[in-house]
Amino acid sequence: QPINIEGVVKWFDAVKGYGFVKPDHDLPDVLLHVTCLRRDGFPITVEGSRVVLEAVRGQRGLQALRVLKVEPPKLPHPSELPPVRTHAQVVPSSGLEGVTVKWFNRVRGFGFVSKGEGAPDIFVHMETLRRFGLAELRPGQQVLVRYGPGPKGLMATEVRLPEHGAVAASH
Repeated sequence: QPINIEGVVKWFDAVKGYGFVKPDHDLPDVLLHVTCLRRDGFPITVEGSRVVLEAVRGQRGLQALRVLKVEPPKLPHPSELPPVRTHAQVVPSSGLEGVTVKWFNRVRGFGFVSKGEGAPDIFVHMETLRRFGLAELRPGQQVLVRYGPGPKGLMATEVRLPEHGAVAASH
């Protein structure tokens, strides 16, 4: 017997092809598979989207059977978000500076950017990317970061894409 559920997408990974919905009422999370989304006319969903769906209880918990509605998230301004939940609170000591991505690994949840040859690498955590609406970084990509000293070196506190392809010069 299907259960009608309204809730918020907790996370969704298009590469893995699934994610989870946190119901509004006191129910366990609901597995949401990409095939279910697409079958019901929704190509993709993202973290924070409101969804209305029908779910069934399976051997491993609740699973979406039909997706009835998906509303994209109302994104707050980054300044309204809570601080990044890394193990260290970092106070920025730089302005917004142009850097190049050295590498980034979504699975491990972090990577490094650089201001150039001889400059110390700057650590970038996945939570910092999410806080500023970014899903990942690509090697060689130009981004803007604000950073400060962390327990093991420099850490990014803000990451933004340059506007209209222009990268601000480092100073």
